[in-house]
Amino acid sequence: MSETENPGTGSSRTGILDEVLVLSGGFSEADRSLVRDHLSTLETHLSRWDPAGVTVKVSVKNRERREQQVTLRADLPGYPPLVAKVVDPNLDSALASAKRELIRQVEDEKTKREPKSNRQLRNKPI
Repeated sequence: MSETENPGTGSSRTGILDEVLVLSGGFSEADRSLVRDHLSTLETHLSRWDPAGVTVKVSVKNRERREQQVTLRADLPGYPPLVAKVVDPNLDSALASAKRELIRQVEDEKTKREPKSNRQLRNKPI
């Protein structure tokens, strides 16, 4: 298990992904460690929320076929459902691409919620 620090509270939390990850559609419990390893960098992006209100669901359609589709859905408190879908015949590559897309969506939603004046100050050159 990894330990991450919650930037909002400064407290450390161990393995939030273990608490919120739900495998469905094409994945079994035997795949949990594989999926967990591929999605591990999501922890830093999820650590600002209480795990009780977070769900990350991962599924795969047409597993091990050319049109294999990985879907990653995150339900985060105060945010609309975030969904990343990737079609790739390689499962490792599909999981990595879906993770990057979900991280991009989380960061975009966080930026939308920042006070406008903070965004302008952050973008000024130093």
